[in-house]
Amino acid sequence: MTIANVLSLPATSLHDTRREGVKLGVIVATVIWCWIAVVDAVVGQPFHTFTMLGGVLAFTVVHYALNVTYAIVLLSAIHGAERTPSLIIGLLFWLITFQGGFAMFTNLLAEARLGPEAWIAIFGGNIIGLVTAFVLLSRKHPLASYVKRAEDEN
Repeated sequence: MTIANVLSLPATSLHDTRREGVKLGVIVATVIWCWIAVVDAVVGQPFHTFTMLGGVLAFTVVHYALNVTYAIVLLSAIHGAERTPSLIIGLLFWLITFQGGFAMFTNLLAEARLGPEAWIAIFGGNIIGLVTAFVLLSRKHPLASYVKRAEDEN
């Protein structure tokens, strides 16, 4: 069984969830990875964050895998909102909850291992990744119209 079979998600009329998710996940992961590397270099501790979180290779593999998975889930919900507009409201709630959880996770890392630069490196990278994803998604998906349709549905 290949990963393509495991992730066999249906394509909507104009979009292929898996292909778009992999592309978005790789782009966002790269942006975040570069941001963390730059922050570490600027504070004079190159690759410190990566080392503290399991090593450069392990961090990179897990980071990319999580971002691709996150992007596929995100796009599945967005594509589902084409058919069921109220799904976009659930997605917005999930994103807000996820960001809150990520802030708590960053605080734990900052206190336990990474120090105060974790806020700039990890949480800052997460926010930059979120903005990057939003900009890229807005180009191909009418996100505002999905929210409007969901509001009208209620």
